[in-house]
Amino acid sequence: MSMRPYSVLSGLIAACGLLFSVNASAANEQPFDWLARMGAAVQSTSYEGTVIRIQGGEAEALKVVHTVKDGVVWEKVVAQEGNGLEIIRVGNEVHCILPDRKSVLVEEWDDQSTLFSTLPSSDIRFGNEYDVAIVREDRVAGRETLLLAIRPHDGYRYGHRLWLDTETGFPLQTQLIDEAGSAIEQVKFADIRLNHDIAPSALAPSYSTEHFTWLRQSGGHATSAIETNWSSDELPAGFEAVSTHEESMQGGEQMVTHILFSDGLANVSVFVAPAHAKNVEGAARVGGSNSYTTRQGNHDVTAIGGVPAITVRQIATSMQLR
Repeated sequence: MSMRPYSVLSGLIAACGLLFSVNASAANEQPFDWLARMGAAVQSTSYEGTVIRIQGGEAEALKVVHTVKDGVVWEKVVAQEGNGLEIIRVGNEVHCILPDRKSVLVEEWDDQSTLFSTLPSSDIRFGNEYDVAIVREDRVAGRETLLLAIRPHDGYRYGHRLWLDTETGFPLQTQLIDEAGSAIEQVKFADIRLNHDIAPSALAPSYSTEHFTWLRQSGGHATSAIETNWSSDELPAGFEAVSTHEESMQGGEQMVTHILFSDGLANVSVFVAPAHAKNVEGAARVGGSNSYTTRQGNHDVTAIGGVPAITVRQIATSMQLR
């Protein structure tokens, strides 16, 4: 009898030692390996759970069901408060169901994730503008995770914190971090089931939309790649132009030049349009996104992106027509 407590204690110590060795092995992997695992998990993992999303100081709870069939994303997102908005997605076609208005808005999306469209990848140019490191082990939604921190070298870009499931690499929590080290946007699973079969009924609308009004949003805007004489000699370090398009914006007749700048993680879009009669110069912010509009000659230049206010202001005010 006297040996039994010792035997139980020895078993617990052995179990804890095994757990420690597994976690230590996971922590010894390189951060870039974890980012690659995360990217693959977001693209291929089936999951069902409850997400808390915080943006602009406002929190919302969402029920999410997500799977991929033959390379096509199937997803259902249901707001748990308010008007009961449901988003049903098959590939790039999205149905936004508004039950209180008895209407369905049909849109086209081109990103691969409703929740994780701005996640970093292992291809980011770390070392120049950012550092990435494994911080610690943690627990989210009842699962073991590894916390990765992506830290910028200056105040022209935000940082990221990523809690990755140690078994799958799936991001169970993400935070966008401002210059003061505070989280300005967050996505966190309160509960989740990973890699289980999703029944077709779980992806179907909760409402009969037979007598709803259907509104189809046209393809957003037509685009064509062009060369442009608009450029900047004072971009924040690391940013460079990655694409230039001429676009016909929905609801507008005039063409707009759209230049996308990126540092490999953060993106800033610059829109150059003929000047309006009313001067709209100034800054605006929604959550972690900032914009700044300035007038350059006969054009209005607007820079917008998920970056600090100083970044969009510098880019917008430094754009010149050569």
